[in-house]
Amino acid sequence: MQKGVIWDMDGVLVDTGEFHYLSWVATLKDYDIPLSFELFRSTFGMNNTGVLTAVLGRPPEASFLAEVADRKEAAFRDAVRGRIQPMPGVVAWLSQFQAWGFHQAVASSAPAANITTIMESTHLATYFDVCLSGVDLPPKPSPDLFLKAAAAIGAAPANCIVMEDAVVGVQAAKSAGMACIAVLTTNTAAALQKADIITPRLDQLPVASIHQFFAKS
Repeated sequence: MQKGVIWDMDGVLVDTGEFHYLSWVATLKDYDIPLSFELFRSTFGMNNTGVLTAVLGRPPEASFLAEVADRKEAAFRDAVRGRIQPMPGVVAWLSQFQAWGFHQAVASSAPAANITTIMESTHLATYFDVCLSGVDLPPKPSPDLFLKAAAAIGAAPANCIVMEDAVVGVQAAKSAGMACIAVLTTNTAAALQKADIITPRLDQLPVASIHQFFAKS
């Protein structure tokens, strides 16, 4: 049966946390809305609707969401373009999964334009069958994006591994009926304890752990 690996992007393929935070702070400053790093940290893995809901304490109006999100994401793309690199172990694992014949997908809450910018800056696009944005889907921890990714690569959820770093991402993976490997980029092991495997960095993830997982599928 076809096996799949579904990758979150921010915090897994690339470390973009500081770029996102500074872009949010700069954008929200024009609206006199403060954003602490602690609050921002709690929104890791969410799309812009989720972030602004957390910041405002209520769902944002559609016009405000569109205006702020467009400004913030444009600032983010300008900041990361040509300045971002794959995280340690990413290329090695992408190559290994590809060599094993696994189909791979990017499933990110980020806008499609951000995904394109990251793929162009890191030259990772050739490893993926599809790159999907969850902007128009219910935000994580809803499993919708991961289920859409699994369908796109032709793999049953039970035969997919999700690579995540966010609490809501781990929750979404488990709700989708998928295994999850969590990387400690943005959260503690305690916060990500629902993941099947937790690793500090992908270059510290043993190959045997993957074989062991698929032995039961």
